[in-house]
Amino acid sequence: MLLTDHNSVQRNLSALVDFSNLINSTLDIEFTLNNLLLTCFGKFHTTKGLVALTDGNNELKVIASKGFSDKVKNSFPKVNAAEIENCKELKKFLDEFNLPICREIKSSNKTIGVLILGERLVNRKFDNDDNEFINTLLSIAATAIDNSIGVKKLKTLNRELDSKVNQLSSLFDLSKEFSGILEIEMVGKLLVYSIIGQMLVSRYAVLTCDENSNCTILDSKFDYKLLDKALTEYSASQLTEVVKGKKLQEDFPSFSNLGVELLVPMIIKGKSKGIILLGPRISLQTYSRSDIEFVSSVGSLAIISIENAKLFKETVEKQRMEKDLELARNIQRNLLPNKIPKLKSFEIAAFNESARQVGGDYYDVIKLNDGKTLVAIADVSGKGVQAALMMANLQAFLKSISKQNIPLDEATNLINDLVSENTVMGNFITFFWAVLNEKEKKVTFVNAGHNPPLLIRNGEIKKMKKGGMILGVMETTIPYEATNIIVESDDTIILFTDGVTEAMNKLNQEYTDERFEELLKRNYSKSADELLKTIRHDVLEFTQNAEQSDDLTALVIKVL
Repeated sequence: MLLTDHNSVQRNLSALVDFSNLINSTLDIEFTLNNLLLTCFGKFHTTKGLVALTDGNNELKVIASKGFSDKVKNSFPKVNAAEIENCKELKKFLDEFNLPICREIKSSNKTIGVLILGERLVNRKFDNDDNEFINTLLSIAATAIDNSIGVKKLKTLNRELDSKVNQLSSLFDLSKEFSGILEIEMVGKLLVYSIIGQMLVSRYAVLTCDENSNCTILDSKFDYKLLDKALTEYSASQLTEVVKGKKLQEDFPSFSNLGVELLVPMIIKGKSKGIILLGPRISLQTYSRSDIEFVSSVGSLAIISIENAKLFKETVEKQRMEKDLELARNIQRNLLPNKIPKLKSFEIAAFNESARQVGGDYYDVIKLNDGKTLVAIADVSGKGVQAALMMANLQAFLKSISKQNIPLDEATNLINDLVSENTVMGNFITFFWAVLNEKEKKVTFVNAGHNPPLLIRNGEIKKMKKGGMILGVMETTIPYEATNIIVESDDTIILFTDGVTEAMNKLNQEYTDERFEELLKRNYSKSADELLKTIRHDVLEFTQNAEQSDDLTALVIKVL
């Protein structure tokens, strides 16, 4: 009897030594678990067994099994490693399939799995020696399993690390590529190729979004009509975080119905400036956190380049416009008189300041024959280049007609007809001109809807209103009327545009006609130059720190 026990112990020790040498010769978890089961099968003559190990949530998952159908393996209950002894579902599973052995596999006093064995073929129960053998076997196996799990995790981490290194390398290369591109279409293509190459997707869309959260399709392999329709249902302001899976189906069903599996916004300063939509991967793998981080990083590089490309395009366009406007400004400046002629009976001074680089105000002083001088002032509707072109036309008409010695009222009829022929509907010109006769000290004028110039005599103001309608509205049907005024020494005539009286301060208050007239009453006795400087100073002081809202033009005539 003692000899039999001795031989049994020797066999057990031999089996344990062989098992230990075998499983410690490799770090393959499947090899270790399969040999654990085979050793138990050889020792106990059972044909059924499984090993379940804990996952990241400490729940048991069947990793290796023999003698069980898929149906049995799939019915393995949800068991937490900390609740093995009291788990009713596990006991039910063991009873249902006649599994008498269920032993915990522990490493460092922590349960890392269970070994489950079926009944023995010889119909003999497991005795104490068998249980001790199993316990010893599991003690040896636990270390090997723990090591194998650690190595498997390390390999997984190494693969993830390699993937991260590759992604970082790709991002570094892409950052150099993106930084050198200033065309939005090229940035979009590079973005698409980068994502397709890394994620292996065949259906995708790249969108850019403006300040009003309106999105434009830069490139798409989804149905354009359906994508356009989906974009009308959501604004970019709603798409500020990565969305996938169930949340995408619930919150953005239109995108989900298109086949979108991943939505990645491209954010700048908290605002969505673009969106990347990705369909399923060709490999059918789901998008991992690492994948999403890569797409987000590439998207961030791309959207910065897209915004830079927009800014560059705007800058180039602005520079081109500024160059054109500067050229127009120089041309316009040449249309205004370079020098005011000196007269014996009249002193004339004028200034003009445009609200923009080019404006719509115009004045002129032209010497005629027989001691006569023509003075004119006009305000073209609008501002900018269009107003400047209308002003250029008016100047050309005026220069041509003034040399024909036509009476002022008839000349105004002719100018109105010419302006009407060359004016787009809705545009017009307020216009005033007068002929100064030095011999007779007479002023003949026609006012075509302009702010009435002010004649100041002995502190009293008379407005020079008579004439007719503004220029350019329609061809002349009612002839313009000319008015003659005999002027006296020290009389002062002020011509101005509404930019003077309607100048706005920072409180959006107007300078007003009343303030202007009061200023003139106090200062009309000054010379033309001095009075002009006084007007300009008062207007600029009133509008200090406010943006100039309209062109400023004034012309002062002092009778000597």
